[in-house]
Amino acid sequence: MLAIFVRIIARSTLASYRRRHRETERPLRDWLSVTQRAEWPDMQDVRAAFGKASIIDRERVVFDICGGNYRLIVAIKFSAEIVFVKFIGTHAEYDRIDAATVDRHR
Repeated sequence: MLAIFVRIIARSTLASYRRRHRETERPLRDWLSVTQRAEWPDMQDVRAAFGKASIIDRERVVFDICGGNYRLIVAIKFSAEIVFVKFIGTHAEYDRIDAATVDRHR
């Protein structure tokens, strides 16, 4: 049986962030592990996997990292099984951006 993995665009952004913010290492690795093996047809399934995820719209979602000290915003193209990292930052940095339109990598 073939293993199907979700493509995560800008994984290197997360790796770089983990190196600079060591406390995010385990939570981001856990998020990656769940996400790359996900079979999500829609946002309800994302919410089932991550109960504290905040749905922004039909394609964007915010994940709390390290108990909410950090925020990860991604856009999901369900039909193509691709997750695009749009933002990773501290809670304070998150408060200064528009989660629905941000498109920058840290």
